Amino acid sequence: MSKKFHVTALAVAAALTSLQAQSAGFQVGEHSASGLGRAFAGEAAIADNAAVLARNPAASTMFKERAISGAFSIVDPAIDVESVDRDQIANDIAPPGFVPAGYYIQPINDKLAFGLGMFSNYGVTTDYSPAFHAGSLAGKTSLITVNFNPSLGYRVNEQLSLGVGISAIYGKAELNRHYGDLALAVPGADPTDKTIRMEGDSWGFGWNVGALFELDEDNRFGLSYRSRTDLDFDGDFTDYSGRITGTPNNKVPGDLTVVLPAIAEFSGFHQLNSLWAVHYSVQWTQYSKFEELRATGSQCTPGYNNNAGLCLLKEEDYDDAFRYAIGTTYTINPEWTVRGGYAYDEQAGQPTLSIPDTDRNWFTAGATYNVNSKLSVDVGIAYLIADELTFTEDDIKFESRGGAIIGSGQVNYRF
Repeated sequence: MSKKFHVTALAVAAALTSLQAQSAGFQVGEHSASGLGRAFAGEAAIADNAAVLARNPAASTMFKERAISGAFSIVDPAIDVESVDRDQIANDIAPPGFVPAGYYIQPINDKLAFGLGMFSNYGVTTDYSPAFHAGSLAGKTSLITVNFNPSLGYRVNEQLSLGVGISAIYGKAELNRHYGDLALAVPGADPTDKTIRMEGDSWGFGWNVGALFELDEDNRFGLSYRSRTDLDFDGDFTDYSGRITGTPNNKVPGDLTVVLPAIAEFSGFHQLNSLWAVHYSVQWTQYSKFEELRATGSQCTPGYNNNAGLCLLKEEDYDDAFRYAIGTTYTINPEWTVRGGYAYDEQAGQPTLSIPDTDRNWFTAGATYNVNSKLSVDVGIAYLIADELTFTEDDIKFESRGGAIIGSGQVNYRF
């Protein structure tokens, strides 16, 4: 592996054990501004612009001309974690995030269409103060993934279309951890001193399939599936404390496989009349396959918890999670369309300090302005409320509370 793509395995491991403020687990769903305005309800079936490629490649057959869409979302979380026993609060542990996306659809003939999407399905950023007493469990963590997803849609008949795509997923990660309370047991150590640091990048590959059934021009259903992707990392682990490798400030090779869970979605769209439409989605994420984070390396000796060859082990308690969304669209006139939606996002994993995961409620609104028959602009906004939770880790009681505001803009053009 070249130096450019030489990744620190444990950076990704710890990145996936941190907070995702806007979706369950570490999932990212901000694929479009139009979708955000309806709480991403009906996304696998609506196909009002090229961003449908993020959910269902079969829907590309609905486009009779070339189409392009570009979106940009800003996620502003407000998540606080309180250490109840120590009466210490970590405020705003998840900094603002920026999520770009782009899509292109090219009809080839009456039956076949090509699509290309660039978006993200998984990612997270969190940043605890170095002075937080649980510094060995929390610090700065960042994971960014981008999915390059070419696809083909094929119209079997007037009602049924099928689609298939492949995914090339690029991931980049960074991690810093500190002693925190562990400094009390290490002579000369300061609580803010680093214990480990990791950073790097890597690639993984997967696939997706979809189906679109058009009952008639006003009613259709979409079904899609995105495969589990294993990210195989071969990188570097830097041990500042020397407790894992036997030598302070030691950098050694590490190996890790990270599972990005599979995603399935069923959607419906119904144009009730010339003004009103309703749409809905049920999304399933196979988080039960995310069981542990195990990093190994022959030079990790004496190793993590004195297990030779083990650099890091974090067991996870995750179950498959569902997301339910419903929305409506109202056409005011040929220029303006408005929409709204609600979604319930289930908790995926048992809460820990690194992932204080909880149920979330989405309340969203959005609008489209058709500049002309070719060009349109979408905007969307969402307000997320996360359930408060209490959990215990390392015999310390924590409380987490907060939510997020998401804003998004999008430009669409048909050639």
